[in-house]
Amino acid sequence: MNAPVRPLPCPGVLAISPYVPGKSSAPGAAKVFKLSSNETPLGPSPKAVAAYAALADKLEFYPDGASTALREAVGATFGLDPDHIVCGAGSDEILNLLARAYIGPGDEGIFCTYGFLVYRLAILAAGGVPVVAPETNYTADVDAILSKVTPRTKIVFLANPNNPTGTYLPFDEVKRLQRSLPGHVLLVLDAAYAEYVRRNDYETGIELVATSENVVMCRTFSKIYGLAGLRIGWMYGPSHVVDALNRIRGPFNVGSPAIAAGVAALADTDHVAAAVAHNDRWLPWLTAEIASLGLDVTPSVGNFLLVHFPSEPGRTAKDADAFLTARGLVLRGVGAYGLPGALRLTVGDEEANRLVVAALAEFLGA
Repeated sequence: MNAPVRPLPCPGVLAISPYVPGKSSAPGAAKVFKLSSNETPLGPSPKAVAAYAALADKLEFYPDGASTALREAVGATFGLDPDHIVCGAGSDEILNLLARAYIGPGDEGIFCTYGFLVYRLAILAAGGVPVVAPETNYTADVDAILSKVTPRTKIVFLANPNNPTGTYLPFDEVKRLQRSLPGHVLLVLDAAYAEYVRRNDYETGIELVATSENVVMCRTFSKIYGLAGLRIGWMYGPSHVVDALNRIRGPFNVGSPAIAAGVAALADTDHVAAAVAHNDRWLPWLTAEIASLGLDVTPSVGNFLLVHFPSEPGRTAKDADAFLTARGLVLRGVGAYGLPGALRLTVGDEEANRLVVAALAEFLGA
């Protein structure tokens, strides 16, 4: 018998292209503005920093494996039953747990063309088959998603708002999607950027989760709360999904300092309001200023913009990325999303926002 000469990973693992985060350096630049990872320019709440620091002399103790204080704080903030909440090391861990719990070898998971890269990775790691639904105008298309559903479909991942496009589906469309899915298909609503949305027809999905057996909603502390370095996320879902995830997650998957910081961040509503106000001011300003330079900008409801560049040599997204990086302005290339002609720009502080517009004008000769 020709037995393998070394252990082999499970099928699907070697088909994964490892996730590459946004770059953070600009060699040679006097000052670097990191606008590549959708981090808040306001940073974390000072109250969250203090709560984190207060546990510095207690690191020998295991954290509460149930993240009780954090679940209760999330429940109190959003009016949810803490027993229907699971916390994780970022929403990324929860997305992977959901795939592990509901996708087996040969099962299918659906996501949209420009959906978050982690969806594909999570499906493959679980032994499943990634299925891509085409988008319309860089926006998820409910009919396209439904056309991809087969008896093997187990999960539909929907980022709403979506990263990296910044587009969203109105809540009526999300409800139509849920109503049209077979009952055995789990709809995962990834609402990482929900706090930034200022549209009357948008909802996070809390109501849908509360009235359905096949919908969950994931959220994160990495964006508006400014706690990306602590890796904190949470999921709200029906009891049977919560039970499944609690059976497979690590027993101490959220650290004590992270739990304390998350609780404090939720309580600091003034800090969150300031972050929302900052984004409300600068997102439309950046959109209008960049569009006035002749570049196409996908309308966004998040804290970032997808900026499209010409294919003309010397004016491409790759050329623009090099030009901006040399000036300390670090944006995100999105070729891995199938968007080689675009860059994603995070809303920064006032200095960064004005500098990036001026640099783009110089790059384009405007």
